[in-house]
Amino acid sequence: MRGWWREIAGLVLPVACGGCGRPRTELCPACAEALTGTPPRRVRPDPEPSGLPVVHAAAPYADVVRELLLAHKERGALALAGPLGDALAGAVEAVAGAVGEPSSGPLVLVPVPSSRRSVRARGHDPARRIALAAAGRLRRTGRDVRVAPVLRQRRYVADQAGLGARGRLANLAGALEVVPGGARLLTAGRAVLVDDLMTTGASLAEAARALGAVCLPHAGEMPRGFRESPARQGREQRAAAVIASSPASFEINRNSARSWIVAGGER
Repeated sequence: MRGWWREIAGLVLPVACGGCGRPRTELCPACAEALTGTPPRRVRPDPEPSGLPVVHAAAPYADVVRELLLAHKERGALALAGPLGDALAGAVEAVAGAVGEPSSGPLVLVPVPSSRRSVRARGHDPARRIALAAAGRLRRTGRDVRVAPVLRQRRYVADQAGLGARGRLANLAGALEVVPGGARLLTAGRAVLVDDLMTTGASLAEAARALGAVCLPHAGEMPRGFRESPARQGREQRAAAVIASSPASFEINRNSARSWIVAGGER
C-alpha cells in the first residue's frame, strides 16, 4: 500500500532533482554526470573481508551520489531507479569484462536482499528495483541478462548502521541462503551479485558465500593438487557490481587514508 501511494504522489507532487533539489527535473544534468560521468572502477574495502568477490562500482559514495541513493531508498524517489539502473549496468559491464564473459547463457543479476521489515518500512526493495532497471538497459544493448532474486535472509539480522567492519561480518555470518530451486537459475549463466552500495563488503561476502554453497566451488575450494583450466577459473570467479562505494575503496585511492564507514550503508 505504501509503495502504491508513493507512485501516486510522484504524479501530483512537485518534482525536484534527487541529488541537488533543483526544481522541475528528477535528475539534473550535473547530478547525472556525477553518477555516470566516469568509468566504473574496481573497489576494495580496507580491511577486505574474506570471500569478497571482485567488485566494481560506478561512483564514490559522497555528495550528490549519496543523496541520490538515499532519495531512492529512503525517500521514495522511485523514478530514480532508471538512472541508478543505468549506473549499475555500467558497473555490471565493467566487472563482466574484468572476470570474463559467460561462455554460454545469460548474465544473471542477483540482488543482495533487504530484510522483510526494511522492505515493509520503505514500501519497496531498492536493490531489486535497480537490478531490474539495469537488466532492461543491458538488454537494450543486445545482452542476454536476467534478474534472479534467489537470495533470502534465513535468520534475524540486526541493523547494520553503527557497526564496524568486524561487527558487520559477525552480524551477517551465515545469514543468507538460496531459495529452493534457485540453484537452477544460478547455473544457467554467470551470476553477478548487485547492490546499491558497498561499505565494508560484509553483505557481498556473505552473499557470495551463500551462492557458493549451491554453485560450483571456486579455485580456493578445490582439493589440494587439483589444477583448473583458465576458462573454468574465469567462469567460476565471483563477481559483484554496485552503484557506489566509499571513495577510499577505489583502487585509484588505495594509497590514501584508510577507508571510513558510512552510516546507513549495507543492510
